This record gives sequence, C-alpha cells and structure tokens, in this order.
Amino acid sequence: IGAHGGEGRLREGAKRPMTMAINILLWLVVAALAFLAAMRGRVLLNDGARDGVIEFIKLLPRIGIGVVGSGFVAEVLPNALIGPWLGPESGLLGVTIATLGGALTPGGPVVGFSIGAAALKSGAGAPQVIAYSTAWALYAVHRLLIWEVPMMPARMVWLRAAVSLPLPFIAAAAAIVLGRP
Repeated sequence: IGAHGGEGRLREGAKRPMTMAINILLWLVVAALAFLAAMRGRVLLNDGARDGVIEFIKLLPRIGIGVVGSGFVAEVLPNALIGPWLGPESGLLGVTIATLGGALTPGGPVVGFSIGAAALKSGAGAPQVIAYSTAWALYAVHRLLIWEVPMMPARMVWLRAAVSLPLPFIAAAAAIVLGRP
C-alpha cells in the first residue's frame, strides 16, 4: 500500500475522469482540425496526417525515455536531501533553489518535466516543483544563449528575462495560497 496507506490510489482514481476528459477534448480538437484540413483539400489532409504521424513516431521514444528515466531519477535522488532543500517546508530557499535548477536545466519538455516528476516522487514540494517548471519554461539559460540572443536583439532578450525573474516565485506563492495541487 505504501507510505501513504492507500491515499495515492485514491488520488489516482480521482484523476482518471479528468484525464479522460482532457483526452477526449484533445481528440475532438484533432478531429476538428482534420475536418478543416479536409475541407481545404485532400492533399492538405494527407500531408497533415503524414506529418503528424512522423512527428509522433519521432517523439514517442523520447517520451518513453523521459518517463522511464524519471523513474530512475526518482529512485536515485537522495530523499534525505530533497526533503530539506526542496520539500514543502523548505520555503523561499527551496523555491529559490528550484528556480535556479529550472533555469539551469538543459533540454526539452521530456527532460524538464521528467526531472520535476522525479523531484515530486522524491519528496519535493508542489510549490517548489511549480517554481522549477516555470523557471525552466521561461528562462532556461541554454535557450536564452542558443536561440534567443542570436535571433533577437540582446536588449530585448535580457529585458524579457529580467521581467520574467519574479514569475516562478509568484507561481509558487499562488500554489501555496490556492492549496496543494
């Protein structure tokens, strides 16, 4: 049953209807887009379907690696360190560490969200993981240097990064106020 005495199973059961609703909504959007493409022509529909299948095939191994890898990361992360530094009681220091970790995490969503999921499994608090994910999404340093600075005026990039700095802290604070996700 685990450390939570079956509580995890109850939460998982409550998530199923929401997951099903989201899946149905997403498939309805795909069906509507396919219908619109078909209205514009058979070639557009075929090209869209082919491109979608190719992207799915390319992405599927990455998702599998990320999900399996996050399980290993969760087991390898020392729970004795995660709790004090990133746990629910770590407060502003934990949010700051998580924000720095998010900003320094290279890679795409498979890497970033897998690390976030692994941290949750290892005892990190929800506000801390929300700060990590927000920082990773808004100002991952590698993305700033590799993509944004070469493509946009540097002043604009650094201004965007500067105004984004408080957002992981605001997201974590909102998570605390609204309750544990």
